[in-house]
Amino acid sequence: MNRRERQKAIREGMAAAWPICLGYIAIGLAFGVIARRMGLSLLEIGLMSLLVYAGSAQFIAVSMLGAGAGFLPVVTTTFSVNLRHLLMSSTLSLHLNRLAPGWTALFAYGVTDESFAVNMDRFSRGGWGWRQALAVNHTTNLVWIMSTVAGGIGGQFIPAGAFGIDYALIAMFISLLVFQLRGRLHVLVAAISGLLAVAIAVVLPGNYYILAASLISASAGLALSRVERLRPDKQGKP
Repeated sequence: MNRRERQKAIREGMAAAWPICLGYIAIGLAFGVIARRMGLSLLEIGLMSLLVYAGSAQFIAVSMLGAGAGFLPVVTTTFSVNLRHLLMSSTLSLHLNRLAPGWTALFAYGVTDESFAVNMDRFSRGGWGWRQALAVNHTTNLVWIMSTVAGGIGGQFIPAGAFGIDYALIAMFISLLVFQLRGRLHVLVAAISGLLAVAIAVVLPGNYYILAASLISASAGLALSRVERLRPDKQGKP
């Protein structure tokens, strides 16, 4: 591929990335404000966005750090949240099987829910290569880092409680939950998780209730889904 073709591929990737960037600007600014409120410095905000680069995991980590959680609960919880990246990466690998290991590692770093959705849609249409996909990943990555740092800069000038900023984290997770409720089973698992989190938090000290409630409710959801598939009226159906 010559220089002109490479530049064309990068432009195509950047054009496909702009809707993601619009969302990242809003969420990134909110994260920066919240992280600043929780005591993180601008350098720490930037490094977290650079090294972790996972919106939901970053919100969770900052929330737990602000609540005084220890190292192990924070790492274990964010690791569990990001396990979905194994599934996304394995799916994307089908389109990157001839890519050199160095480029593969760089591509893997930039995989998010949003970039995965855009790239898989373009791969399925055809005419989409790893250069375009890589441009999507790292254009959005750059916008995310800049937005979180900008939020951190602005956050120090915003009075506590102004504009409902203190509610932004709660609103973020409510939105994430609502968009994942696609049936009665999902609602039931969410209810079990919430009730367990409250019950365990009352009984046990620290922030382990988050991890414990997540593991128990996820296991219950898996068991219930298997029972549902074994019902006589479900057998033989796809």
